[in-house]
Amino acid sequence: MNALARTETAIPASSNRAGRQAVRGDRNSARLLPGLMLAAGIAALAFVLRHLPGLSSFSPMIIAIVLGIAFHNLVGTPATARPGVAFSMRKVLRFAIILLGLQLTASQVAEVGAAGIAIIAATLVATFAFTVWLGRLIGVDAKLAELIAAGTSICGASAVIATNTVTKAPDEDVAYAVACVTVFGSIAMFAYPLLPGLLQLGPHAYGLWAGSSIHEIAQVVAASFQDGQQAGEFGTVAKLTRVMMLAPVVIALGLAARQRASASRATRSSTAAPMPWFVLGFVAMVGINSLVDIPTEAKAWVVTSTTFLLAMALAAMGLETDIRKLRAKGLRPLLLGLAAFLFIATFSLMLVKLLG
Repeated sequence: MNALARTETAIPASSNRAGRQAVRGDRNSARLLPGLMLAAGIAALAFVLRHLPGLSSFSPMIIAIVLGIAFHNLVGTPATARPGVAFSMRKVLRFAIILLGLQLTASQVAEVGAAGIAIIAATLVATFAFTVWLGRLIGVDAKLAELIAAGTSICGASAVIATNTVTKAPDEDVAYAVACVTVFGSIAMFAYPLLPGLLQLGPHAYGLWAGSSIHEIAQVVAASFQDGQQAGEFGTVAKLTRVMMLAPVVIALGLAARQRASASRATRSSTAAPMPWFVLGFVAMVGINSLVDIPTEAKAWVVTSTTFLLAMALAAMGLETDIRKLRAKGLRPLLLGLAAFLFIATFSLMLVKLLG
């Protein structure tokens, strides 16, 4: 009889625990919802505005962070939205970067060839190292210099926000770095199509130059197709090959951050810098896309969804960015972005001329 009573009282107790867990889950979802809806709404508006004249050359990600900054500084991000905004900047961002791998295949890299891959890799490494070195020389904060270096050398805004998962810079640094790569990438997008004849570059060489040196994928597509279909297709493939190098760069930065944390006596007791394990998901998606024939319609849906999620993450960063803090950073980071842009353009052109 006592055993039966104990059993009867045990069942409601476990049910209560499950009920409490369900309630906590519902409360967490409710806390995240306002911020997620706000970030998603800004991302959706960015997709709409992109179809307006004069904005079609900008990716929705860039428009989204501008809208987010404007909303935060003119209206103010509500306190109820902050949990969801933080979730968008971290979890949504990581998931989007994993999905980004479905836009790449190993065969695309093979199309670039050994010389092309060597040019892209050498340009990336040299630009990153130059930008970090120059940033230290002119007094730009090391984390901000690292973000500008990543955005310039790899793939613009996507590289900035991926790199910040291990760099852990303030949101204002992320916004400043995104602004730098947007401004100078846009200049390249309009200037490059004027130069193939002057520089005596054929379609293949011009596409390789554009793909290895212009910041954003959308900017590469716009600039390279101006020189014809062949230049456009090769420029796009070269750029996607460069995007694939995001994974090893972020992993290397994560390892370096962990080593610095363990070597520093002041931070030895604190949590070490996290490893960007989501980048392994990115690599896995590249492998799946290389081995599995994904239908064209499904792939187009994945590309749009990935861009939307990245736009959500950048909108969330804008919603956390105080424009007064951006002004306080002065012109040195902007000059660093300009120097990085000029370096990557001239260095990659030199290699294309020598090896291409």
